[in-house]
Amino acid sequence: MRTNSSPYRRPSFLYPVVLASVLAVMFALAAAPRADAGITDNVKYAKLANGLQVIVLENHKAPVATFNVFYRVGSRNERFGKTGISHLCEHLMFRGTKKLGPEEYSNIIQNNGGDDNAFTSNDYTDYFVVINRDHLDVPISLEADRMANFAPKGFDSEKAVVMEERRLRTDDSPEEALEEMIQAAAFVAHPYHWPVIGWMHDIEGLSLQDALDYHAIYYSPQNAIIVAVGDFDGNQVMKEVSDAFSPIKNADKPPPVTEIEPPQDGERRVILRHAANLPAFGEAYHVTNYRDVSDGFALEVASEILSAGKSARLYKDLVVDKQSVVDVGAEYDMTTFDPELFWVSAQMRPGIKSEDVMAEIDKQIAALRNTPVSDRELQLAKNQEQAAFVFGQDSIFREAEMLGTYQMLGDYHMVDDYLKQIDKVTAADIQRVAKKYLVDSNRTVGVLVPTGVLRHEMGGGGAGGAGGAVHHKDERSIDDLAAAEVSR
Repeated sequence: MRTNSSPYRRPSFLYPVVLASVLAVMFALAAAPRADAGITDNVKYAKLANGLQVIVLENHKAPVATFNVFYRVGSRNERFGKTGISHLCEHLMFRGTKKLGPEEYSNIIQNNGGDDNAFTSNDYTDYFVVINRDHLDVPISLEADRMANFAPKGFDSEKAVVMEERRLRTDDSPEEALEEMIQAAAFVAHPYHWPVIGWMHDIEGLSLQDALDYHAIYYSPQNAIIVAVGDFDGNQVMKEVSDAFSPIKNADKPPPVTEIEPPQDGERRVILRHAANLPAFGEAYHVTNYRDVSDGFALEVASEILSAGKSARLYKDLVVDKQSVVDVGAEYDMTTFDPELFWVSAQMRPGIKSEDVMAEIDKQIAALRNTPVSDRELQLAKNQEQAAFVFGQDSIFREAEMLGTYQMLGDYHMVDDYLKQIDKVTAADIQRVAKKYLVDSNRTVGVLVPTGVLRHEMGGGGAGGAGGAVHHKDERSIDDLAAAEVSR
């Protein structure tokens, strides 16, 4: 499941980004020091002797708390032949420890009035709990146990669950399968090439020893960040975390990811023939990420101009005026660990040819390159970005996700520069990045050609997307968890 709170997101036929699209709207990096106060002013930060980083923020809006453990491990850390191991390990973290039996973790959390879940992305894995403030000690002790005493039971059955997840949500979903093909064609050297859920033949070959070895490397204090936000005493929570996690030892340091994707020197195209109710296509352009502040923010605003809301260029042109598509949009996430993709995608109405819609989208992108956007259109896009950021701070869950993600990228303080960096973007910046990145020679195009009627669409928000996060369980969305804060 991915959240739908972002004012711009990849259309529903493409695997929506669980936190990536939200983070892309809510977060931004900047190297300059902060000039104004922000949410990080009240953060308590500590780095324990074993390397574990701890971020604690008091928020007394409601009597609830959220507890997150971020591990710097995702599909980006895998290798050929072992894809999907990060996501499988995430599943196995709920299958018991040396002290607890399978699913006992979730049962204890629920018995204490909490909700728990986890997701694996390209870059990291996040385990989180939203719970009554008086029971925060419960996930603290349980997460320390999972980090130190990983001992899953029922490996074969859980692997079968993951394989079925892949089968239902990717192999049987034409739109998800198309995204996977585009992603694989766009990346030829970097591990973003393979999907987060992994290739089916690799999942089949994974063993319990593979999971134990992988956990030993990546699930250590030196590779983790804990973030707690809520209605509590920050000093007390910091002490409880330190007491629970300080005794845990580290193994060797995880190996660095050194692969670099070479520049793309020509357009690439893939075609997927699959039973489907409607034809669809996607275009993916190689772009920069958070390390290039100027380009990153300009691309973020450009995605707003193209697809945020009913007044956005693509929606107005193709959905309202020409009525040729049922869904269209653009998506960009600047908070990935390595440079990723700027997506443009659409799902056609019956009888509409993909090439006709692609030609119209090309005209809109060419307009970004050739003509500066108006002051009104630029300001509207900025307002949408900034509003999403401000409203996101109403949720302690989102505050925790912001702080944890930015700390993994380098420094949680940088989130406070978001508003002013968005405000700095000019029409010339939009035109510049469109000319630099949104060009035919830098894109990979995928087309879905229906071969028959699909009895029912699978996919659509659960798991299996090439570039999106994959969750342990899908019963509760991230938005559900955020909304549940006020009911506890």
